[in-house]
Amino acid sequence: MMLASAGLRARIAPEWGGGLLGLDAVVDGRLTPLMRASAFAASPAGVVPDPDPPDLNQPDLNQPDPNQLACYPLLPWSNRISDGGFEFDGRRIDLPRNRDDEPWPIHGSGWQRAWRVAYAAADEALLTLDETDASESGASEYRYRANLRYRLRERALEVALSVVNIGPASLPFGLGLHPFFPRDAETRLRAPADRVWLNDGRTPLPTELAAIPEHWRFDDARLLPVDCVDHGFLGWSGQASIRWPRRRLGLDIDSDVDRFVLYTPVGADFFCFEPVDHAIDAVHLPGGALAHGMTALAPGARLQRRFRFTAVE
Repeated sequence: MMLASAGLRARIAPEWGGGLLGLDAVVDGRLTPLMRASAFAASPAGVVPDPDPPDLNQPDLNQPDPNQLACYPLLPWSNRISDGGFEFDGRRIDLPRNRDDEPWPIHGSGWQRAWRVAYAAADEALLTLDETDASESGASEYRYRANLRYRLRERALEVALSVVNIGPASLPFGLGLHPFFPRDAETRLRAPADRVWLNDGRTPLPTELAAIPEHWRFDDARLLPVDCVDHGFLGWSGQASIRWPRRRLGLDIDSDVDRFVLYTPVGADFFCFEPVDHAIDAVHLPGGALAHGMTALAPGARLQRRFRFTAVE
């Protein structure tokens, strides 16, 4: 499914976790990636395709690994939860593993589901997901109804992600996005934050809340670190910027969440800047899930987060 505006093109794959196959800026009549281009969405020679109305008949293709996409939603929680589950309101919530290569459940279940197209236009699409079968959810007792709206406005992509608890009991929920951005030797990031959750260097599970080391501080635009960062930052203003000087292109990010996860794998041509509303493994941190950004939703209650990505030259 293609969405188009005057300055952007976005390819959406409802059947692949509601994710993005690509987000590109139109520069001099050609497409330039703002998010890492998925191999499933390549355009011949980078030529800008005609902005035809979206095709609602999705192709019957093999399910890709969501981590090969350009971006996908995180719900009903993000990142990893240890110990196979957690205690909440005096009851045990079991969370089965949902990836063979991960020792813990990761990123909830929305990224591994086929979403339904509820509405589509040339520059906007609304996707929905009803997660009702606990036996297949990969999130145990989590039952929810989610909406994911993508909307292009000139040179901005607006994303609204919401979830309603349709289960029988209150549970902690959290939302976010998992974009993959192109990286070269001159890529710069600005994302002021106050603190960072450190880990033991073997897993991304947080162990200590600390001041941000100088070489991980992004109060001003600076080069990405050469070491592998895989940490959650908090005290974020919700505003960040990425600049690619070689391409004379940039991206401004604006969100209503106050945390992000930064992942910079060594030697890779991408990095991840994930705006989220809660800490990694929040349910096991001192004080519990609600003290670390998650929201308790009673049956029928709703949570929504917004994200905006604006291309700049």
